Amino acid sequence: MLKAGKVTKRLFTVEEYHQMAEAGILHEDDHVELIEGEIVEMAPMGSRHAACLDRLNKLFTRHSSEDAIVRVQSPIHLPDSTEPEPDLALLKPRDDFYAGGHPGPEDVLLVIEVSETSVEYDSEVKLPLYARAGIPEAWLVNLPEQRIEVHSRPVDNEYRQSARYRSGDSLASSVISAPGLSAAGILG
Repeated sequence: MLKAGKVTKRLFTVEEYHQMAEAGILHEDDHVELIEGEIVEMAPMGSRHAACLDRLNKLFTRHSSEDAIVRVQSPIHLPDSTEPEPDLALLKPRDDFYAGGHPGPEDVLLVIEVSETSVEYDSEVKLPLYARAGIPEAWLVNLPEQRIEVHSRPVDNEYRQSARYRSGDSLASSVISAPGLSAAGILG
């Protein structure tokens, strides 16, 4: 709707977003997520992105055992009409595996975004959303620059501690203990 030279956005709630999926307006194969009330189309996944995500999934499934649920490209419910689908999330264990509803920030131990074409968007939009929600740790796997950024200690809508790792480095995490976690094993 246009008004006197202004563009007015129509923002959606999480409930409306889910209703669109139930009504068939949005389909399972639509690569979209809800970010601060806006439906955002995701970039298609390239083969390097997919391979990296497969390595992460294998790595965390092996290391987390009973300590966490490994969730791949599935929604997490955040405040402010936001329901992103991080590439990988480690969740606190729950008997129903979150069948009763998507996990919220209090359920998330770690989120990982693998970025091949979306580095700027992931670092400038999604990481601040995760920090604002209080998610303890967020990783950005930057494929073009072959580095992994580990962000932790969310305070006042930003992560206060960050570290960058390259192929020859061992990673350190504040929320998981995974001995021998190597950047090369993730980056390939």
